[in-house]
Amino acid sequence: MSDVPRLDGVHHLKLPVSDLARSVAWYESRLGYEKTVEFVEGGTLMGVGMRHPRGGPDLGLRLDPERAAVAAGFDYFAIGVPNRAAITELAERLSAMGEEHAGVHWASIGWILPLLHDPDGHEVRFYTTEHHTELGDGLPLSTTRARQPRPGKRK
Repeated sequence: MSDVPRLDGVHHLKLPVSDLARSVAWYESRLGYEKTVEFVEGGTLMGVGMRHPRGGPDLGLRLDPERAAVAAGFDYFAIGVPNRAAITELAERLSAMGEEHAGVHWASIGWILPLLHDPDGHEVRFYTTEHHTELGDGLPLSTTRARQPRPGKRK
């Protein structure tokens, strides 16, 4: 496959926001992000780069209120969380901070924590990255079983 270009993961995620200070504070307090760089254009702060100290993807926030309004509600990306215990801990943290979300539940590709929204209404989703999650019956999930109904569930 020498004709396939070499890539190296996701460099960063970028979101349009309507209020940089408010969004930076939210990503810092809710998810633990840290500001690393500011982008000033014509004397105005237009963007912020953020990193996560425990493995989350780098994040860029760009001041663009019109695009932020149009993008509200859509889940452009999902952030990986190592396993069910970690995603459950995250859900509990967010709930304790008063953040609404749909809770942790099984989805077709792992455990999911959906319907968390940042201050501009962007949906921030989380999925477990552990590939062999147990379904509760003690058997690891396989690629084939992922397409079958969960034990005890009917089609």
